[in-house]
Amino acid sequence: MFTPNPNQSPTTNRGWQRVFQRNKLTLGIMFPIEAFERDQPTMHKQVTLAQFAEKAGFASLGFRDVPLRDPNFGDVGQVFDPWTYLGYMAAQTSEIALLTASIILPLRHPIHIAKAAASIDQLSSGRLLMGVATGDRVVEFPAFNVDFESRGAMFREEIELLKIYWSEYFPQVSSSFGHLQAADVIPKPIASHVPLLVTGHSQQDLGWIARNADGWMSYPRNIEAQAQVVQRWRDSVEAELPGQYKPFTQSYFIDLTDNPNEAPTPIHLGHRLGRHALLMHLRASKRIGVDHLIFNLKYGKRAADEVLQELAEFVLPEFI
Repeated sequence: MFTPNPNQSPTTNRGWQRVFQRNKLTLGIMFPIEAFERDQPTMHKQVTLAQFAEKAGFASLGFRDVPLRDPNFGDVGQVFDPWTYLGYMAAQTSEIALLTASIILPLRHPIHIAKAAASIDQLSSGRLLMGVATGDRVVEFPAFNVDFESRGAMFREEIELLKIYWSEYFPQVSSSFGHLQAADVIPKPIASHVPLLVTGHSQQDLGWIARNADGWMSYPRNIEAQAQVVQRWRDSVEAELPGQYKPFTQSYFIDLTDNPNEAPTPIHLGHRLGRHALLMHLRASKRIGVDHLIFNLKYGKRAADEVLQELAEFVLPEFI
């Protein structure tokens, strides 16, 4: 906890090993694990559902970072602060990866982020995968006295600072966030740094993301369009770091019907569909190179425990 491990790759962490395996698609589930209307999840039975997901073979649990309720946006994530909820769920589980999707870097001081993330990393025995983003909710930025148009530059600087705080012993740092002298940020993470997944473009080009992140997290698209996005990512990684594997992750909203044969119809960022169509979609996602796919149940009609049970019995076995 007190000594950095600059030579240990974050890809050796338990969370990474559970989620990312070359040429394999794994599945995760996003909090809140429930269907709900507007922006008011009940957050009931989340521990029970998370433990079921872990036992069933899901690779990750997804956590959101939504500091303020914006009625115009219609989404508050899991309501609770992500670091608090990560610690809570880390104590309730033992194997499943804990994935943030995503921490909004410009709204937080990098020392606070470094300490919180390394703490979860240590307390969960290396299960944290940290998705990071610049943020897109304009209303949040003036509340934190942060310039919305500066978020891209702040994001780049914070990624650099996080890696310094995690991998160096008593670093001397002068930045736009402050000056660190004769003190250290602890705990250090298990590896050189907590695994970082950039979400969307976060105001950066793919080359920068390939060089500075451990993977890329994007959004649902039709299979043909997603295949092109995945290929652009693979090409960017190969151009910047030949031979390296950096995975591609995406979210996917599902309304899984009780009719296993129901054909897919579009919903926001996903589909209403039966399990046979879902399996076809997942197989196609694997074929085009998606490494990890995170289900979101917000727009569903059925109880979450019923959906998880069906996924566990008929879908997950092919992707464990």
